[in-house]
Amino acid sequence: MVGGDPLDDWLSSRPKKVHRKVKRLLQVVREAYPIGVPALIVKSQTDRLGVAAGHAFHLGTPDDVLRRICSWLLTNGEDGVLTNLVPALWRRHGREDVALAGLLLPNLVDVNDDEAWDLLAESMGEREAAESLLLTIEEMFRAERAGPGDVRVLAWCQDSIAHSHLALLVAHVEWVRNDRAPLSDGLSAAFEDISLPDGDSLLGRIRDRMCPPEAKG
Repeated sequence: MVGGDPLDDWLSSRPKKVHRKVKRLLQVVREAYPIGVPALIVKSQTDRLGVAAGHAFHLGTPDDVLRRICSWLLTNGEDGVLTNLVPALWRRHGREDVALAGLLLPNLVDVNDDEAWDLLAESMGEREAAESLLLTIEEMFRAERAGPGDVRVLAWCQDSIAHSHLALLVAHVEWVRNDRAPLSDGLSAAFEDISLPDGDSLLGRIRDRMCPPEAKG
């Protein structure tokens, strides 16, 4: 008999007990990432991308495969274990780990909106790729999670550089969703003080869209 989809077949063959421990799930998802992905074709490129973004590894797993792994976890997992899996994935910090954590987080049923934003902020490391943060933020709003609120965003601006970038990206997503309504004076001032990469960076362009230079002063 011809088998079905390799990833589905492999995931469905995992014993139920793997869902009881974070450490075992970390191993399982790491083994699942490359299933069906052409081996080594883009290995050099993904290695360079991983290093540039501060990731422990970058395997090139497509987002649709990561969404299928996420669906498998949510369908079979235990809520408390999945909640602990999110920061564990961020700590291991492969590109696929961070993306999977960003897909899982908005769908944790035992975590309310404020707790979800706090879990994201607590899970982050000292260095995070803007694209990874943006994916997670967009997934949070796509899941109809309420935003973190100005108080939390302002607190992030006073935390690490990575957290200030999280604040900027969250504000930008909400700004777009709110038809680009002007930011509060407090947020505008806070974003002017955060440290951004030199040159024409994504974060710099985002800040200039929300706080245009001609409107300053």
